[in-house]
Amino acid sequence: MTATEVDRALLEAWPLPDPGEHKNARGVVGIAGGSRTTPGAARLAAEAAFRVGAGKVRIATGTTCAPALAVSLPEAAVAGFPEGASGDLSATASREVAEFLGRSDVVLLGSGLVDPSEAAQLVARLVDELDAAVVIDGVGTAYVNDHRSDLHRRDTRGVLTMNPNELAHIVSTSAQQAAEESEQLSADLARETGCVVVCGGRQKVVATPEGGRYVVRGGGPGLAVSGSGDVLAGLVSGLYARCEEPSQAAVWAAWLHARAGDELARTVGEVGFLARELPRETLRLLASF
Repeated sequence: MTATEVDRALLEAWPLPDPGEHKNARGVVGIAGGSRTTPGAARLAAEAAFRVGAGKVRIATGTTCAPALAVSLPEAAVAGFPEGASGDLSATASREVAEFLGRSDVVLLGSGLVDPSEAAQLVARLVDELDAAVVIDGVGTAYVNDHRSDLHRRDTRGVLTMNPNELAHIVSTSAQQAAEESEQLSADLARETGCVVVCGGRQKVVATPEGGRYVVRGGGPGLAVSGSGDVLAGLVSGLYARCEEPSQAAVWAAWLHARAGDELARTVGEVGFLARELPRETLRLLASF
């Protein structure tokens, strides 16, 4: 199947829902993630979700991360929970985390986690305990290795966001092959899991379980920077909280992320800009529609 190239005309024909006049009308995004060594990942994802219109954001993170996150992002509700040996949010706290995030429309799982084994355990428990739609990102996608069919059984469709290295790990191939064949491999994974798959890299691919394929070109090498994937996951989550259809959220997020990279390359430099500069650019891009 030939992929559809995403451009402004496609998005104009697929407009986002009206934002409404109340913050609850734009949805609540929950985030479960962060580690002692990467506490800022949850902040990047949260700001990205806010910038694309999410009404509220709630962050569940480790106890050592929570105070700094709460101060650096006063717009979000932040709570600290026990950490595992790696410094990640511990799977043993899943019930309390699920209770804290229980009123969310969409929950992002995985941003900032560093240990694949602990991350897989945490995501597995939260997938079972949460009623919300889930976006599983980064190291959190280690959960998919042993739970492909579990995501099919959920009432709400999930989204998997990853880079080619993470895709390679899931489908048991080389990073080079995953990068070269990201379109086909993402489509296969979407069909197997029943989730929308977003894979970054030289081009972004969005694949749907029904066989839809979208390609977003652009963004440049500057997007290959720490935290960029957390921003993309936050964009997907914030837009999914506004949209009923996860494929729309994923396509819009992929395009906004790439175009934000293009804008920063033009105004700052092809490389050297920071991931935390991307969300503000997405705000300006959205305002242009």
